Amino acid sequence: MIDLLIQQAITASNNAYVPYSEFPVGAVLRATDGTLFSGCNVENAVYPVTICAERTALVKAVSEGYHSFDLIVVVTRSGGSPCGMCRQMLYEFSPDMQVVMADFKGHIHHQASLRELLPLGFSPIDLLE
Repeated sequence: MIDLLIQQAITASNNAYVPYSEFPVGAVLRATDGTLFSGCNVENAVYPVTICAERTALVKAVSEGYHSFDLIVVVTRSGGSPCGMCRQMLYEFSPDMQVVMADFKGHIHHQASLRELLPLGFSPIDLLE
């Protein structure tokens, strides 16, 4: 199953718009009911406006009414990790989801829970305390 999701993330990365960094990223986010959402990074000449693949997939999912996720697969050339902004946005919805980081050859470089990648993350419950 993970191999299939890695391939889908690689396919999503082919749609990346990366004229500045030339660093395509693809992601596949799985809702707890099994529904999949893919995303790629989309750069902009105004660099802070750029959106990462992970957040693209998340925004697609939320816009379709999904708020609970158990897995995200992220692919890059080097098998890199989601950035801090992506970690925080994903943590908002599912701090216990698994994060699989792979490269374009399909090799998994790391797998961890989002909680491990964002220790002491800030969540909606923190607003209540």
